[in-house]
Amino acid sequence: MVARQQQPSTPLAARNIDMRAVLDRGLHALAALAPDLVHEANRIGAILWSPPRIVVVGRLKAGKSTLVNALIGAPIAETAALEATNVVTVYENGAPSRADVVGIDGSRRSVVLEHGRRADLGVPASEVGYVHRFLPSDALADVTLIDTPGLATLTVENEQATHRALIDGYEQTRAASVDADAAIFLFDSTPRADEMKFLRQLGFTPLNTLGVLSRADSFGEGALGRVDPIEHARSHAVSLATTLASSVATVIPISGLLAETSHTGRITESDARALHRLAHLQPLELFDLMESDDPAPLDAATRDRLLDLIGEYGMVGGRGPAGAGAYSLSQWLVARSGVDPLREVLNTALRDFATLHRANRVLSELDSLAFTHPFRDRIRAITDSVRRDRSLQPVLLFQALRGMLLADESSPVVGELMRVLTGRNDAERLGLHVQAHRAQVVSVATERIEWAAGRSISTATAAEDAALGELIRLYTTIRSNA
Repeated sequence: MVARQQQPSTPLAARNIDMRAVLDRGLHALAALAPDLVHEANRIGAILWSPPRIVVVGRLKAGKSTLVNALIGAPIAETAALEATNVVTVYENGAPSRADVVGIDGSRRSVVLEHGRRADLGVPASEVGYVHRFLPSDALADVTLIDTPGLATLTVENEQATHRALIDGYEQTRAASVDADAAIFLFDSTPRADEMKFLRQLGFTPLNTLGVLSRADSFGEGALGRVDPIEHARSHAVSLATTLASSVATVIPISGLLAETSHTGRITESDARALHRLAHLQPLELFDLMESDDPAPLDAATRDRLLDLIGEYGMVGGRGPAGAGAYSLSQWLVARSGVDPLREVLNTALRDFATLHRANRVLSELDSLAFTHPFRDRIRAITDSVRRDRSLQPVLLFQALRGMLLADESSPVVGELMRVLTGRNDAERLGLHVQAHRAQVVSVATERIEWAAGRSISTATAAEDAALGELIRLYTTIRSNA
């Protein structure tokens, strides 16, 4: 139950600090009830205070491990060997650097790392629940990343491993701490039906699911096409974000290769000098050089290294920045990769809504204790007190959104919940301008109360009834505080 303080970066982040404080007080009250509840309070407190877990999902070769490497800032996640990519891997901040193999039976044993990478797992992948990788990393201070095998791949085992860790074995993997609080969903061009089905099975909301249009540097006609592929990908991502609004918060185009190379320090001054030697070539001449057995003015090994590091797009566009050296080239790669906008969303909105998801789990744990423990009435009194605190309102609204998405995702109540959860202040939660006058806030809050009350007379599902109750409570509070 010991908190690690972090600075709020968004209005929701500030509210999440208050929410966690209320839940923590509830856990201290729980621990005071009986000696055996001290263990339960500490167990639930670990859920509350540990960083949210972000799972990275997508098809085989979608670029998941490459993106994980870029986000961590080190070439840690395996990206090539099939044996290394057909198990779930959890990347968590911790020292010393080490890795444990966790079996599907919950057993745990250490494995030897070679040059910081995972060595032989020691058992068949079918017997592995996940690999738990600890790294002393600032990038993992506020989130834990979960890299997964591909979906709908040529090997059935890969898809089964992801399902086993995140869906089919949910109760088992909760005990093994592989449960996730948000998702980064990688796809190319347009998600397939099986991918969207899997995404829905994960049980997240659009608010804690981020879409990533991967391999943006080869989008459309590619590096030598008439349109810059990254600009084309950005335009397509805007359209996709609208199309997929019921599943993801937004869609960000990413070149994982450019991001990984620039963020893991792989570019050298020698690379930059070699690339700048191609600055005088026309695009078609450069294309011929990429395919040639004699790629003068480079040797074949240097040409192949550059292609591995930055691909065709990087070789075409990076020749100018390379003239100023490796740092300049790396900065250009960062800017074109799209990783900075991704980090911004990951470290603000996605993390904040993942925290709400996690707080919802804490409430569920407390509810379970209230049903099973001899002190159930006193535990229920604690949970009721926690729920009544205004700081818990976002958690209860988020819980209502999850219920509505399962019951009727087309209901207007879903849009209402999305708006109140994403608004920066009470005015925006009502659909008004952020600087709306008090009289407007009072008037619209009254209208929304009447709308919700009228709809609650004949609700179609229990989820809608609960959601409308939370909305009426929120709008009433907004009106009283205006």
